[in-house]
Amino acid sequence: MDKNKVIVIAGPTASGKTSLGVELAKRINGEVVSCDSMQIYKDMSIGTAKPTAEEMEGIPHYLIDFVSPDERYSVADFKRDAEEKIELILSKGKVPILVGGTGLYIDTLIYGIEYPEIEFDQKYRDELMKIADSDDGLADLYKKAMEIDYDATKKISPNDKKRIVRILELYKATSKTKTELEKLSRSKGVKYDYRVFAINMDREKLYERINKRVDIMIKNGLVEEAKRIYDSNIRTKAVLTPIGYKELFLFFDSAISLNEAIE
Repeated sequence: MDKNKVIVIAGPTASGKTSLGVELAKRINGEVVSCDSMQIYKDMSIGTAKPTAEEMEGIPHYLIDFVSPDERYSVADFKRDAEEKIELILSKGKVPILVGGTGLYIDTLIYGIEYPEIEFDQKYRDELMKIADSDDGLADLYKKAMEIDYDATKKISPNDKKRIVRILELYKATSKTKTELEKLSRSKGVKYDYRVFAINMDREKLYERINKRVDIMIKNGLVEEAKRIYDSNIRTKAVLTPIGYKELFLFFDSAISLNEAIE
């Protein structure tokens, strides 16, 4: 039996994924499933560039604005929820269109990766982050990650703190490398016929679009949105990971000026 086709639109920030997903949905009778790990969170709309009702143009969008920033939401949670929404869209006789910029979320679907619910050692994670922020610390962690899992580490930048730490903490928590875990998890195969399209754009043009987006975010009330989150005292990974909030938090702490935060 043929697998159902699912369209995937990937690409960097500000490359036009949202508008392309909406236009495609209108043309092929589709509905959109967001694959953005930040747009899932409530009260974080401007800073995460959630599509507005006007931008959606009447096309249903799923997995946006439904998790509290102080709740834990794992990759395994996302895969479960995304496949549930894909089935819902297919049941309507429509085409699922996955749109997003979070590679880990997209990978777990298109490669059939099952990430087990792993209990991470927060103390070890904090220790790694502290080392990463010290002089030459990140380089040392990258070297250690290469020794543990060469195949996974060679695919990432030596400056990618988040993914380097992930490789190390996965190994500590499971005694298996990220590469080994992914091979084990793919045994069930892939559920759908994913057709993946990635937006490519001249880097200079992309940077211009990103700069313009920041200006629009500030105009639309990003400072006020960030201040509400700051005052709520939520300091979870959800709030401190995306670019935008933590920089403005420094401004609220009087550590930098507003112009510096925006820059």
